Amino acid sequence: MRRRLIVGNWKMHKTAAEATALVHRLSELVPQTGEVEVVLAPPFTALHAAAQALPLSRPFALAAQNLHWEDEGPFTGEVSAPMLKDLGCQYVILGHSERRHSFGDDDKKISKKVHAALRHGLRPILCVGESLSDRKKRRTKTVVTGQLRKCLEGISKDELRTLTIAYEPVWAIGTGHAATPAQAGAVHDTLRATLARGWGAEAGEQVRILYGGSVTPENVGAFMASDQIDGALVGGACLDPQSFATIISLAQRVAR
Repeated sequence: MRRRLIVGNWKMHKTAAEATALVHRLSELVPQTGEVEVVLAPPFTALHAAAQALPLSRPFALAAQNLHWEDEGPFTGEVSAPMLKDLGCQYVILGHSERRHSFGDDDKKISKKVHAALRHGLRPILCVGESLSDRKKRRTKTVVTGQLRKCLEGISKDELRTLTIAYEPVWAIGTGHAATPAQAGAVHDTLRATLARGWGAEAGEQVRILYGGSVTPENVGAFMASDQIDGALVGGACLDPQSFATIISLAQRVAR
């Protein structure tokens, strides 16, 4: 059975001091994560503060929200995988729709970032998802499987096992209109079938596939009850410790 994974993407929120306060409060509310793995993804400037604020038991892992594919060089404003490892990151979010649509991250660039992360022992959380126009044109499967194959080109079976896929329909991110568990589950089935065809059934079965897009304490239970959904990539709801703690608690309690 794949261990559930809940990821909180803070996006461009929280100073270092605010990150410290959030981690301290969340640690009080969620002293143990049990069968659920919890990952926090602060902005770059707050990663060190968040790492320092973690209790000795370290119930949470850290993720970065992006990286550059080169280890170092003349790339003003960028951050490399070795830098993130040095800060204590274990995961990195790659290919988020906001990166794709606002900052020009295409599948080729994302693939290079995936390889860079793996090269330095970071576990990529690869985001894929279709626009509202794509869904209306019934192109969801074509879009998400195309993104998956292109971003994972050249990845071995062993490397694949360390990856997580996050299905984030663009039309649901930050809109308050989440996909239904049935809609998400259907896409998850398509993604897992694509992984199985490309890397074998065993490797494909080990990859966790998350749902992301307007996840809240009110709807997360329905997503967690689905056999196809292994966790959630949470945006706005993770910025409030009580809200995020409730999401984690529900993920712990809801049977599959």
